[in-house]
Amino acid sequence: MSEFKYQKPFPITKDTTKYRLLTKEHVSVVEFDGRKILKVAPEGLELLSQEAYHDVSFYLRAAHLQKLESILKDPEATDNDRFVAYTMLLNQMVAAAGELPTCQDTGTAICVGKKGENVFTGVDDAAYISKGVYNTYESDNLRFSQIVPQTMLKEKNSGNNLPAQIDIYAATGNSYEFLFITKGGGSANKTYLYQMTKSLLTEENLTNFVKQHIMDLGTAACPPYHLAFVVGGTSAEVNLATVKKASAGYLDHLPTEGNDGGQAFRDLEWEEKITKICQESGVGAQFGGKYFVHDVRVIRLPRHAASCPVGLGVSCSADRNVKGKITEEGIFLEQLEKDPKQFLPKEAPHLKGAIELDLDQPMEKIRAELSKYPVKTRFSLRGTLIVARDMAHAKISEMLAKGEEMPQYFKDHPIYYAGPAKTPTGMASGSFGPTTAGRMDPYVNEFQQAGGSMVMVAKGNRSLQVTEACKANGGFYLGSIGGPAAILAKNSIKSVEVVDFPELGMEAVRKIRIEDFPAFLLVDDKGNDFFAEFK
Repeated sequence: MSEFKYQKPFPITKDTTKYRLLTKEHVSVVEFDGRKILKVAPEGLELLSQEAYHDVSFYLRAAHLQKLESILKDPEATDNDRFVAYTMLLNQMVAAAGELPTCQDTGTAICVGKKGENVFTGVDDAAYISKGVYNTYESDNLRFSQIVPQTMLKEKNSGNNLPAQIDIYAATGNSYEFLFITKGGGSANKTYLYQMTKSLLTEENLTNFVKQHIMDLGTAACPPYHLAFVVGGTSAEVNLATVKKASAGYLDHLPTEGNDGGQAFRDLEWEEKITKICQESGVGAQFGGKYFVHDVRVIRLPRHAASCPVGLGVSCSADRNVKGKITEEGIFLEQLEKDPKQFLPKEAPHLKGAIELDLDQPMEKIRAELSKYPVKTRFSLRGTLIVARDMAHAKISEMLAKGEEMPQYFKDHPIYYAGPAKTPTGMASGSFGPTTAGRMDPYVNEFQQAGGSMVMVAKGNRSLQVTEACKANGGFYLGSIGGPAAILAKNSIKSVEVVDFPELGMEAVRKIRIEDFPAFLLVDDKGNDFFAEFK
């Protein structure tokens, strides 16, 4: 018979986070039954939440920016790696001004709280944390992305980016600790659960599993990634929650070995192995190279004898995670980097020039020009794009099903899959980067046969059906850099106007005029797909 011994599941050994004091107000300490009780006024929760979601929308961690800087210094990095890293650093300089958020998909607001048993608020904490979310999304130039259902099939945008996801856990002591995350759809959609068995746990089988499934991530979530790989878990839910926290750097200070109590631990050996596999994959920072990932966190968990859940997920180039805490000393928030310029090199990396492409010429001439170049060619686009994404595509598909004509703008212009954040006063556009191309894959052949979507611009890899449709119909797919939404808004997008479906809000069809808009030819009219070698 074994002896009872409680093991803390996630024994984080230390916290090296640098915090800044927001305020000493809203907190007080009282004595009760020999205990020091930390009283937190509800306004303190609202303030911390509001400040956290503001900061994480415009600033990133210095450690993340240092990773981008290291790509520019690495002689093994490809030109494509350097181009993406340099653009992302420029993007962060624009975002740090506090008007244009890092990414146009300002995400689902997620809050993980650990509330000490000696912390008293006297309210529903989630309500005040939600009010902080509401305040930030109302006052800042962020995007409302939350869709709420009225029936199983009917839904609409909530108009304020609520509801938030708020998970509060009980802990000991008289402090309140937080992890605040804004998670965009692109990276959220690249979270995978694989229900495996004991047979996976051999050197050969686990290595082959990683090599196969690392490609499930693709590039739609804007690499380079902070990748999390979790093996085990007392349930599937525990596994995936661990993936999210590990990708956010929240579990960096776990032990590095297991014990008889089943503590979670980081496996540093497998972190090195998986990093090498990612580097050798050739996917790189979106368009080929070494930097598919910045780093890898591998977490090993206990499991039921009949189960071996494996989780895979990422934090993307918009690495929007920030910690907070409330203690006797006040309310604190992690210090994010507000001076990203220090990470830029003195000179821009030397790169081969891009091909200029005028989008205001007839569609046949645009296609004829694109047909001259091989995949991987980098273009600088100027002219007119039509912006349309999920809901607009669904509406146009319904029109075609009813025998109606496709809108002429879908035939005359390239289609940019995107949805902007709010436009700051005096600017032409809010943050306006590309969204994940793959979600529109089912519409491509239907639309091209109707004469539209002949040239598409978005981010990430696409399915075989898109390659086949482009070959059959003479279409093209251009990949824009996923991530640098702020710099695109400031430097490349010159005007924005809604032209159809205004009721869809951020998903309305828009016409935009662009200059010096970077994009790579990824799928051509001959059946060539840049990503084919990685599939």
